[in-house]
Amino acid sequence: ALALTKHECVSPNLTPMARFALDNWRIEVLERVSLQKLPEVLKNRLHLRKAGIWASLAWQRARRPETGEGGEQGVREAAGRAIDELALINKSELMETDVAAYSDAAIRVGASRWAASAGVPLAPNTKPAKLSVVLSAGQPGETCVNLVDAKHDLRNPLLTRCTYGIVWPASATANAQGTALALAVQPLDAWREMWVFRQSADGWHADVVPPALEAAGPGYVEFAGWVPGGTEMLAARESRGDGRYPQSFEVLSLTTLETMKKADTVGNLSTFYRWQDPAWKGGTVALR
Repeated sequence: ALALTKHECVSPNLTPMARFALDNWRIEVLERVSLQKLPEVLKNRLHLRKAGIWASLAWQRARRPETGEGGEQGVREAAGRAIDELALINKSELMETDVAAYSDAAIRVGASRWAASAGVPLAPNTKPAKLSVVLSAGQPGETCVNLVDAKHDLRNPLLTRCTYGIVWPASATANAQGTALALAVQPLDAWREMWVFRQSADGWHADVVPPALEAAGPGYVEFAGWVPGGTEMLAARESRGDGRYPQSFEVLSLTTLETMKKADTVGNLSTFYRWQDPAWKGGTVALR
């Protein structure tokens, strides 16, 4: 089962429908394996493989509501299975040769983890009390993100930006000053970016923060907290590149979005440790 379901054996040239069918087949193969009498090492390997495939299926189900996979409930179920499979890993029995597979699975789950949240986007005519987003349809296959507040609704948004990726509205979070908002957008099944909407002297801007500037494999970057004062924010990144799995916890400038400080653990960066968002801390896989 493990030999038949390797991620690296999936052709990148598959059409979306063929990839969806293959991933459903891969998870069916793995689900037929009885774990009861297996050694812990093999159980770990099966859980890691399932976690990665379920994470991919969560994103694919979100892209293809017409497939009849239970709609939003099906998306949340797939993401929940991915998170649960990762949580079942017995770290004390994790072989040294499986450490890379563990990091890879965690990144894949981290990229799709917002699919498990039942966030409901605001209705088109809603005027929220604070900075938020309203989603609307763009060109075929596009989702447009409209930045709104108490004085600006969908008909007169502060800013609009469209994407062919999956927008996770439950991730939207604004700072206390109402001058910035972070949003998770996932263009690929194992790649999640962070959009940052910022207000400056010449109006509103939207910028994309990637998981890494150069990465050949999966990756994610996510909002982790607002630093009081309205000039800095926290972000966590994890990706795969050149056979390595770098992880960093960073303080970003809201003016330039450049990294001002970073560390490989939260405890080594006092600003991050002090101002990390409780919701992020409770939901992220970066602190596994």
